[in-house]
Amino acid sequence: MVTKKETPSGKEKKKDEVPAAGDSAQPKKETKKTAPKKTSGTKKSKKASKSDAGLSIGIDVKPPEGTCTDKDCPFHGTLPVRGQILEGYVVSDKMQGTAVIKRDYMRKIQKYERLEKRSNKYLVHNPSCLGVVTGDNVKIMECRPLSKMVSFVIIEKM
Repeated sequence: MVTKKETPSGKEKKKDEVPAAGDSAQPKKETKKTAPKKTSGTKKSKKASKSDAGLSIGIDVKPPEGTCTDKDCPFHGTLPVRGQILEGYVVSDKMQGTAVIKRDYMRKIQKYERLEKRSNKYLVHNPSCLGVVTGDNVKIMECRPLSKMVSFVIIEKM
């Protein structure tokens, strides 16, 4: 019976090798040299870099063409948006910075197996950069509470 002599794998070979007289017992670690960072000399604030980066709010909507100084604008201010995205049309825009949005939807009545038409009205923050007026179809998104009744903000005019 002939038995094969097992050869050590590549990892085991390195362990079994004896270093030469000139080599140290521990292997040298290679370090990468990187070029020094170039700075432009001026620092941009987070707000400025957000507006320079294409006015992204984290979802796929068209950014507004105009600009505004509203701190509660998701595009030019510091208001984060989250949660639900709803569609509706503007019923009233007569309040300062707030609009009334009406949303129509269908709800199924389980007992009668029929659909009924329902609607809700939402008070939403209306950023001046979007230029929304009565009758426009809009997309709104949930945000932190801005007042007792306002917890949504208009994000797109469709």
